[in-house]
Amino acid sequence: MRALVFTAPGRAEVQDVPEPQAGPGHVIVQVERVGVCGTDVELFTGAMSYLHTGAASYPLRPGHEWAGTVVAAGAGVDHDWVGRRVTGDTMIGCGHCVRCRSGRHHVCARRHELGCRDGLPGALTERLEFPAAYLHELPDTVDATLGALVEPGGNALRAVRAAAVGPGERLLILGTGTIGLLAAMFGRAQGAEVHLLGLRAEPLAQGQVWTRETLPELAWDGVIDATNAAVMPGLAVELVEPGRTVVYIGLSGAPSVIDTRDVVFKDVTTVGILGASAGLAGAITSYGKGEADPRPLVAATVSLEQIVGVLAGKRPDGAGPGPKFHVDPRL
Repeated sequence: MRALVFTAPGRAEVQDVPEPQAGPGHVIVQVERVGVCGTDVELFTGAMSYLHTGAASYPLRPGHEWAGTVVAAGAGVDHDWVGRRVTGDTMIGCGHCVRCRSGRHHVCARRHELGCRDGLPGALTERLEFPAAYLHELPDTVDATLGALVEPGGNALRAVRAAAVGPGERLLILGTGTIGLLAAMFGRAQGAEVHLLGLRAEPLAQGQVWTRETLPELAWDGVIDATNAAVMPGLAVELVEPGRTVVYIGLSGAPSVIDTRDVVFKDVTTVGILGASAGLAGAITSYGKGEADPRPLVAATVSLEQIVGVLAGKRPDGAGPGPKFHVDPRL
């Protein structure tokens, strides 16, 4: 069976690996589509913090945005899962600690993160062993492309919900990457007036994009920072309306500085978002109903071999303008 393996910083190759077996409580999934995101790029380059804290190490098998079909079930798993189209939660908690028992498995101290932390090989492979308790079934209206966009969609949906912006109110999203554009889609679906801050001013289907120089002086009822720029968290607090909410879902490569005096004097609520867990079901529902269709965000779908070049920064010929690349391991 073929799988993508990161062997060292900046080095990746497709290897033959042993076929997975469905252990107790697990299933085997025939993988149909996998998304590649910034976390995968950081794991490839060696910049990802987990590689420096010891939570992850090489060789590493990446991939955590996926969709496929269950083809086998292990002991203790309802056999009805076999044949179902599914995706799954990236965050796999221990199931026993206070955090897991209170519904916060995504911050379990002993959690695994599929394809990100040591312990669970990722989905950039032909077949994947996965714990059945963390599966989410996909309806017929959610194809493989949408299925592999559920995980980033769940993150974005959590961010929009946390911003607490109602219909007719103004939502400002900092960043026009995949998460920022998905958040814009969900914000529009919920009736918000959506604006984005990017590197160049342009109208997009997801909302008007402004630059820092052209951003109008409007009342921003909620602000989501979906960038990796260290200056943006402070700017988000500066821009948001007093008494409203700033949501942080982007991670900068260097520490950010926020003046807590601004937070206090403006009575601002700040929220951090880690993982899609609580947003997965909502993203699936929204995609299935056609409330949000992020398929145009996918620039191209490539093979396991081709994604190595994409990770190294080579955009394949014929790729569209979208920020996201998908892999079909069957190619």
